Amino acid sequence: MGGTDLSSRFGASLAPVPLSLNWLRQISALWATEAASWEAVTGPHAYDPTLPLLRPGKWHSLKAGPRRRGAGPAPTWGGARAAWRRGLRRCSELERGPLSIMDPECSHLLPALCAVLADPRQPVADDTCLEKLLDWFKTVTEAESSLLLLQENPCLVELLSHVLRPQDVSPRVLSFALRLAGTFAAQEDCFQYLQGDPSLFVASAASQLLVHILALSMRGEAVERCSPQGSAWPACAQKIVSHVEESLRSTDTPQVTQALNVLTTTFGRCHSPWTEVLWDQLSPLVACLLERDPIPAGHSLVDLLLSVARSPVFSSTDCGLWETVAQTLSRLSPTQAGPLALGTLKLQHCPQALRTQAFGVLLQPLACVLKATIQTPGSPGLLDGTVGGSLTVDALLSSKSACAGLLCQTLAHLEELQPLPQRPSPWPQAPLLEAVVTILRLCNGSAAPSSSVAGRLCGTLAGCLRVQRAALDFLGTLSQGTSPRELVPQVFAVLLEYLESPDSSPTVLKKAFQATLGWLLSSPKTPGCSDFGPHIPLFLGELFPVLQKRLCSPCWEVRDSALEFFTNLSRHWGGQADFRKALLSSEAPTLTQQLLRDPESYVRASAVTAMAQLSSQGLQATLASPEHPETEQGLLKEFLHILSADSEGFPRRAVVQVFTQWLRDGHAEVAQDTEQFVATVLQVVSQDLDWEVRVQGLELAQVFLAQKLGQPAPCPYAVGLPEGPSPGLRPEVLRNLCQPWLLEFAFRALFDCDRPVAQKACDLLLFLRDKTAPCAGMQETGDSPCLDSVEAILQRWQAGEQGQSLGDPEPEAMLAVLRSIDLEGLQGRLAESSDHVEKSPQSLLQDMLATVGVLEENEADCY
Repeated sequence: MGGTDLSSRFGASLAPVPLSLNWLRQISALWATEAASWEAVTGPHAYDPTLPLLRPGKWHSLKAGPRRRGAGPAPTWGGARAAWRRGLRRCSELERGPLSIMDPECSHLLPALCAVLADPRQPVADDTCLEKLLDWFKTVTEAESSLLLLQENPCLVELLSHVLRPQDVSPRVLSFALRLAGTFAAQEDCFQYLQGDPSLFVASAASQLLVHILALSMRGEAVERCSPQGSAWPACAQKIVSHVEESLRSTDTPQVTQALNVLTTTFGRCHSPWTEVLWDQLSPLVACLLERDPIPAGHSLVDLLLSVARSPVFSSTDCGLWETVAQTLSRLSPTQAGPLALGTLKLQHCPQALRTQAFGVLLQPLACVLKATIQTPGSPGLLDGTVGGSLTVDALLSSKSACAGLLCQTLAHLEELQPLPQRPSPWPQAPLLEAVVTILRLCNGSAAPSSSVAGRLCGTLAGCLRVQRAALDFLGTLSQGTSPRELVPQVFAVLLEYLESPDSSPTVLKKAFQATLGWLLSSPKTPGCSDFGPHIPLFLGELFPVLQKRLCSPCWEVRDSALEFFTNLSRHWGGQADFRKALLSSEAPTLTQQLLRDPESYVRASAVTAMAQLSSQGLQATLASPEHPETEQGLLKEFLHILSADSEGFPRRAVVQVFTQWLRDGHAEVAQDTEQFVATVLQVVSQDLDWEVRVQGLELAQVFLAQKLGQPAPCPYAVGLPEGPSPGLRPEVLRNLCQPWLLEFAFRALFDCDRPVAQKACDLLLFLRDKTAPCAGMQETGDSPCLDSVEAILQRWQAGEQGQSLGDPEPEAMLAVLRSIDLEGLQGRLAESSDHVEKSPQSLLQDMLATVGVLEENEADCY
C-alpha cells in the first residue's frame, strides 16, 4: 500500500482533535492487519491421563490419582489455547449472541472468596491459585464486558478498594489485586468506571497509532526521492509531523510530553534514512525547549535524545545531535541529567569530549560530598574536571528525600557503569572509594564534619537506609577493581562498623555481609608464611566475634544472612590457614550447629547448608545429642533426623540437596557404604509430603545410578568409526543396579500426583532403561508369574492402592516391565498439561475456599 493511498484514507482525519479510544483501536487494528500477516494458532493439546501408557499387549491405562495442594508449577490458561477458544466464542456470538463464562455457581462463590482475600487474618492461597484465578478473569473479560462483570459482582470492586488501603495486606494479594485492576481497566468503559479519566489510555493509544501510521506512510519508492526538507513526503506523514511541531511549540507540558513520546517511539522503531530528515526538521524545536525555565518534560526529553543517539542512522553522522545532548546535560537538573549521562556513556559511538562531560555530570554529587568533607585542601580526586557544583549542592541540601534520591541514583548509575567495557578510562577507583566510605560514615554518624555543608549532610543522611543500601551495593561492586592498598583498611573498617552497629537494619546488614564477602574474596594473597596480606588476619580476628553476635541475633533475617555469609566464606577460604585458624578459635561452628534447631525454618535450612560446607572442609563442630550430651553424634545422623522429623519443607529440601552433593563429591560420610546410604535416604524421602523433597530424592537416585554405571573410556582405535551398541552389563552389575528399593521408589514416583515428581521419575526410568537396554547374558522373560505379579502391583499403585510392596523380584522381570511402559508417551503428556483431574473456574474457587475451611470439601483440586 503506497503513501498516496494512506493519505487519501487517513490524511483528513489526523487533525489534533480529541480521539476516541475505540476509534483508535479500530484504526490500529486495521493498520496492523495491513502491515503484518496473521500467525497460525494451533489447537489445544489437553493431557488425558487415561490414554494408554504401556505399549500394546500390556496395561490399558494409567489414571492420575487425586491431587494435593502445595506442589507443582502453575498451569497456564492463556496462549494458543485461549486464542483458539476465543475464536470459537466469537463464531458462536455471531449465531447466538455473547457467551457468558461467569456462571451462577461462580458468582455465588465470589463474595466468600473476596472476603477471604481481603482478610489479612486468613491464610492466603498460594501463588499458583492466584495466577489461575487471574487467568480466568482475563478469559472472562475477553468474552464479556468488564463493566458488566463489576456491576453484577460488586464484591470485586470492594476487594480492589479494600486491599489498596494502608493495612496489613499480603504482598501476593496486593499484587493480584493490582493486576486484576489492570485487567479490568483495559476496557475503556470499565476504566472510566474505576477511575473516571480515560485520557491516559487515549494518549498512549494515540501515540502508538501515530508512529505506526507515520512508519507505514513512509514506505515506498517515493520516499527515496524526498527532498531534505521533506516537502515530497506523503500528505499523511506531513500532517503527523505538523501536529508534532505544533505540540512542541505548545506551552502545555502534557502536550509537549506526548509529542516527545511520539518521537521517542519513532526513532526507537524506525531506522530508515528518512528519520535523519525528520530529526533535522524537528531538532531546532527540541533545542528550544532547553531555553524555557523550567524545562518542560525533562525525563521525556532525555528518553528522546537517547533514542536518537542509539539509532544506527546517526552512528556515522553528526546532525547537531551531540551539541544538543551537551546543552541538555548542562541545563537539566542533576536528577534529570543523571540518566542522560549514563545513557551517553553506554553508547558505542560518542565524541570523547561529550563522554568527559557526561562522566563529570555523573560524578558531580559524589564530588560535592568529598568537597564538603575533605580534610586536606588541594587533594586531587573527583573534583578534577567537574563543574556546575552549585546546582548539585542545592539539590543535596534541599530536602532529605531529594538528597537521598540523588545519591541513590548516582550510586546505582555508577554501579551499572563499572563492569561495562565502555566505562571511562582511567576509572577513578580511589576517589570513588573515598566518596562511598564518606557517604557510609555520614549515614551512620561516624564522620567528622569539617564544614557547614558537611554538618548539614550529616543531619540529612543520618540513619538513611536507602542511601546505606545503595552505597553498600556500590562498595561491593568496587571490590572487582584494583584499589590502592592504603584505602583497603578504610573499607574494612567501615564495613565492620556496619556489621557491629545495633542500628543496622536486617537489609543493611545483609548488604554489608555481601560487600564484606566481595572485598575478602578479592584481597590479593601474598607469598610467605601467611596466606594473605597483613590486614586480612587482623580483620578476621575482629570479624568472627561480630559474626558470632549476629548468629545469636533475635531477628531471624539477621541469623539467616550471617549463615549465608559464613557458608560462602567457608566455601572459598576453607583451605586457607589464616581463615581456618580464626574460625577454629571462634564459636561460630558450634553456634551454627545449634541453629540446626532454630525455630525459623529458613534459618534451619541455611544452617544445614553451612554445616555441610564446614564438614566438607573438616571444620565442623562435634555434634552432641541434646538428650544425651555425653554421646557424640555424627552429622549424617543429625541430617537424617532433620529429614525425617522436621515439620517444615525448607530444611528437608536442604538436607536432600546436601546428600546429593555429598554423593557427587564422594564425601566421607557416605563413601563408607554408598548403597546403604542411598537406600536409607530414599526410604525417608518416599514418605515426604513435600514434592520438592521427592524430586530431589529422584535426583539423588539418578546420581547413584550414574556412578554405578560409570562411563567407559573410548577406544583409541575406534576414532572416526560409527558407534556400535554399548557393551552389555555383567549380570552382577545389573542386579546391583536393579535393586528393589530403588525401582520401587522410582515406580511409585511415576504415579505421583504431583506432576514434577512424575516427570523426574519418568526421566530417571528412561535413563535406566537406555543404560540397561543392551544387557548381555540376559534373556527375555516373556510372560512369567514374577512379571505378572509386578504388573499387578503397579496397576494397584496407579489406582491409589499404595500399600503393597514389590517384594524382591528378579532384575529381568523389573527390566521387562520397564521396557513395556511407554515412557516417551507419558513424558510428552506430562509436558503438555498442568492439570490432572479437573480444570474449571468453579473447581478453582472451591479449592481456594477449601484451604481456609469455608467449604466442607476435604480435598482441594489445585496443584
